Amino acid sequence: SKMTVKAVKMPCTSANIYTKVPDGGWGWTVAFAFFVVEALTYGIIKSFGVFFNDLMESFDETNSRISWIISICVFVQTFTAPLSTVLSNRFGHRLVVMAGGLLVSTGMVIASFARSVVDMYVTIGVVSGLGYCLSFLPTVTILSQYFEKRRSLVTAVASTGECFAVFSFAPAITALKEQIGWRYSMLSVGVLQLGITACGSLLRPIVIREQEEVKAQPPEESTETKYMLENEQTCTSIESIDSGVDITTSPSNVPGKTKAEPKSEEPKQHGQNPVENNSTPPEPKTKLLDFSVMRDYSFICYAFFGLFATLGFFAPSLYIIPLSRSLGIGKDHSAYILSAMAIAEVFGRISAGWVLNKKPIRKIYIELICVVLLSVALVAFPFASGFWGLMICSVYFGFMLGTVAGTHIPLLAEDDVVGIERMASAAGVYVFIQSLAGLAGPPLAGVLVDMTKNYSSAFYSCAAGMVLGATFLALVRPCKTGLCHQQQQQQQVEESTAGPPPELPDDFIDMDIGKAENSGKGSDSV
Repeated sequence: SKMTVKAVKMPCTSANIYTKVPDGGWGWTVAFAFFVVEALTYGIIKSFGVFFNDLMESFDETNSRISWIISICVFVQTFTAPLSTVLSNRFGHRLVVMAGGLLVSTGMVIASFARSVVDMYVTIGVVSGLGYCLSFLPTVTILSQYFEKRRSLVTAVASTGECFAVFSFAPAITALKEQIGWRYSMLSVGVLQLGITACGSLLRPIVIREQEEVKAQPPEESTETKYMLENEQTCTSIESIDSGVDITTSPSNVPGKTKAEPKSEEPKQHGQNPVENNSTPPEPKTKLLDFSVMRDYSFICYAFFGLFATLGFFAPSLYIIPLSRSLGIGKDHSAYILSAMAIAEVFGRISAGWVLNKKPIRKIYIELICVVLLSVALVAFPFASGFWGLMICSVYFGFMLGTVAGTHIPLLAEDDVVGIERMASAAGVYVFIQSLAGLAGPPLAGVLVDMTKNYSSAFYSCAAGMVLGATFLALVRPCKTGLCHQQQQQQQVEESTAGPPPELPDDFIDMDIGKAENSGKGSDSV
């Protein structure tokens, strides 16, 4: 059956109303917006290393103090994820993403005029970091709402904007620095990031309504005729209201019928107020942040998976070049290794989306296989020797990283974790938990490298975190199914102990009407 849309022409600022998840339509525009947002957020963060040497020379600071700029930025971005969820539920995804784009651009532009590394901590670390959070998370959330059958594939392809940005922004910014200097280059990057605001304006909210709610209401005459026929069949009349039994099928109870006789005040004296059928129950208020996901064992296991797996996302990108230099590989060839990793990540994201888009398939198990293979890639780095050894490990790692990095947040919308209804709140809490590993991961790897004087220890620590993450990921599905079985057993026990409801006598209504008539005669005699 072809999907139907409510036949109302709405401006660009209005919501899109569908009778079911469109799996396309305006969702393709949202997917393009997410591609650009991904490039201007994570793409810029991963390409920021081109400014490291310039900042060290200008501010006369060490590499570790300069690296804290990105560490603070990533921490603020993930730590404030619940705030992004609250604001999105309160003001909508469009306004939040547009405000985030302004913060990202403002922080980067002001940072181009910084006079110390502390200024960078505030401008890029705090201001831009908050903007990155408000821009990325609402965009991926609303994209998941526009797609159901193609969700995994579309999200994976759109997330490749980060990989293309890493591949193109780094050489472009390097060439621009040689012409106008690092300050004006950073200023240009800040102006470019205003494109996030333009992408935010494309995020129309989506409303899913059932087919019955879209149909037009029948005319009033047919409604009155229906009620009159019911009264004739049940042998009731308008006078029966005075007996104390409220017949809701009477025309006097139908709103908008002026021909029916008004109800007397006598029922009100007996404490029976007339019921208004035209009153609609109030719509439930949307929770700004639903913490009920923390009581879901499957989500808790998935959150621990994200916490430990995040430790394995940093080591190769941060230490692959120092590791290659320690093996005697030249600077240019080391850069080729990093570029090959970025290209392989693109194919990994697309391949994972294509596989997860197949039906029927248990997506959580596919993710588990990819995490296990990613752990193998981290263990393989210390055993690589020479340029081609590191190149093979980097390509393998980049491909497997793409399969996990492009799908771990959209998988929250699957029923094995929390489902699409609670994805917004779950994503905020999930990314918030990830922030702890994002802040502690790089310093922990750096401490191990300083203690052992060997870059291999950083890869081993990340591999250990990835293995722990795989262990918790393997427990997600058992926790979900076990919890559901326990709830079903509790319901069955409650139904068996409650017993069947008591049966009412057939003359129950007649007895009540007789009592009402006797009481009426008694009051008339008085």
